[in-house]
Amino acid sequence: MSPAASEIPLRDPAGRWQALSVLAIAMLLGMTGWFSATAVIPQLRELWGLSAGGAAWLTIAVQIGFVAGALMAAVFNIADRLPPRHLMYYGASLAAGANALLLVEPPLVLAVLLRAMTGLGLAGVYPPAMKAMATWFKVKRGTALGIMVGALTIGSATPHLVNGLGGLDWRLVIAASSLMSLAGGLIARYLGRDGPFDFPRAVFDPGKAWQVFADRPVRLACIGYFGHMWELYAMWAWFGVFLADVLSRNAAQWPAALSAVATFAAIGMGALGCWVGGELGDRWGRARATSLAMIVSGSCALIIGLIPGSAWPLILLVGLIWGFWVVADSAQFSTAITELGDQRYIGTALTLQVAIGYVVTIPTLWLIPIVHEALGWAWAFGLLALGPLVGTIAMQKLGAIESDRARAQGSR
Repeated sequence: MSPAASEIPLRDPAGRWQALSVLAIAMLLGMTGWFSATAVIPQLRELWGLSAGGAAWLTIAVQIGFVAGALMAAVFNIADRLPPRHLMYYGASLAAGANALLLVEPPLVLAVLLRAMTGLGLAGVYPPAMKAMATWFKVKRGTALGIMVGALTIGSATPHLVNGLGGLDWRLVIAASSLMSLAGGLIARYLGRDGPFDFPRAVFDPGKAWQVFADRPVRLACIGYFGHMWELYAMWAWFGVFLADVLSRNAAQWPAALSAVATFAAIGMGALGCWVGGELGDRWGRARATSLAMIVSGSCALIIGLIPGSAWPLILLVGLIWGFWVVADSAQFSTAITELGDQRYIGTALTLQVAIGYVVTIPTLWLIPIVHEALGWAWAFGLLALGPLVGTIAMQKLGAIESDRARAQGSR
């Protein structure tokens, strides 16, 4: 091995932070189609005469489409056979077009199908963006991917801010989000650049989609991610409802719109958490950093519903802490896959990990309102702590494997 080659893992290239900025902006813009309907569903329910079930399907359809697209990409190794920035462009363009067709006010069945097509397109944005960024970083890869997920977190929180500020006309939101999605794809394709740490191009092998779990460290990293996802989206989806409920009963002078702004703050704190989680992951290792995040977030899930409503300032504080840590570990699971997996099929592994992770979100999204109705918020949010518990156990086992390997290498 030449001296230059041996130095590559020790030093990241010049221009990496500029590349990070471009890809983070591209992903944030490209993924806006996911959040567009969330911001305007109250208006659509009134204007289109939607039932609660119909409105829910407009949200769920994106999730289903995303999972279907990710599984398709994994089975056919698409993320490892096409350049990731090109795939981001194709996916964002599909999402933008499907989202824009909502402007013709189609029947509900067609609108749900268009939302599913939007999710299908977005499956070509998120995992490839993570892979593209990994080509620029080795030493600070966890921090870089953390910043990428932080951008996505801000996007997830934005609809709450829009609602808190009084909302916008639904046509403007749909049109703007479609244009932003397309712009994100164009930025990735034409302004982004591939880094020097590219992954080898794969050949078509459908079996690789499931063989990624054959390697125990990769399998443990995926289990950690699944535990994380069990909690994350349910917290994001239902924390605002919980907070509005608490404040409406215990903070008489608190304007209703401010509960949405407070929810934006709690979820938006996760952007800072992603950066901190990335720094900790790079310094401590993925297993230790993710375990800390899941222990803190799981503890918040256990206690926040037990706090008396009269102590709502404490609930707000715990909510900010929860929002910070609930997503701080997210990018570190993906980073672990890029470091541990078969380098020829990293895109496939990332895509499959994300696809199953989003499937895991569906039970808790469905169960939270049911458990809350029957037993209250303490039991509903306490249910979410099961995911971090399982995830922490998996990551502790991964940490033990990494420690054993390090000791074995040190003794040689």
